[in-house]
Amino acid sequence: MARLVILGTAHAIPDVDHDNTHLAVIGTGGVTLVDCGGSPTIRLYQAGLDMDSVTDLIATHFHPDHVSGIPLLLMGMWLSGRQAPLRIYGLHHCLERLEDMMDFYQWHKWPSFFPVAFHRLPEQEGVVVLERSDHRILSSPMRHLVPTIGLRFEGLPTGRAVCYTSDTEPCQALISLARNADVLLHESSGEGLGHSSAAQAGETAAQAGVRRLLLIHYPPARREGLVEGAKAVFRGEVELAQDLMELPL
Repeated sequence: MARLVILGTAHAIPDVDHDNTHLAVIGTGGVTLVDCGGSPTIRLYQAGLDMDSVTDLIATHFHPDHVSGIPLLLMGMWLSGRQAPLRIYGLHHCLERLEDMMDFYQWHKWPSFFPVAFHRLPEQEGVVVLERSDHRILSSPMRHLVPTIGLRFEGLPTGRAVCYTSDTEPCQALISLARNADVLLHESSGEGLGHSSAAQAGETAAQAGVRRLLLIHYPPARREGLVEGAKAVFRGEVELAQDLMELPL
């Protein structure tokens, strides 16, 4: 059975117990890393994973707390002697800038560097990003300051579904993506341009008919009251996501 591990839960400012928000999906065929802020090696190790197990990487959007760790990940894989290819998925806006960022590090001059394949996703709802025998991942565009995707992880044998918003304001595309999901991982960094409050996360959870709401991408220093804010508008289970929490698919 595939599973999802929450590697980090913080918004742009992490602390010692809450890394920047990123996820790992473990299933048949390898590990898919979702976003990569900071240095990913430590959280992967704490989750019982190593860099060589990562076969795919999905970058939801080009903001530092979501992509700044990718150069360190690639360099670590290279220095560890990796030869297997890595596939990286994202919108054109994100991947174009990610390639430019790696060019500044002159990665094409790193000797014996492993193959990296970029897969540009269309900015459309319900796009199948990848599919394995035990799970598949779909994307839809969200409403953020730059082009951004949210993701839906579906366990194929089980029928379970977990939806991750990435960074977004409330929008209809998110409600559709999260429809009837078992778990909604909804950002709660605060109401404002490109983001959502815990109460807005609760409203989306109610409209999408999800069973459980986990608040993520929250400010660790100001997390008190977030669960109560979501519970005021959503009758299902609500809690704060925690680093290294696991969810079955």
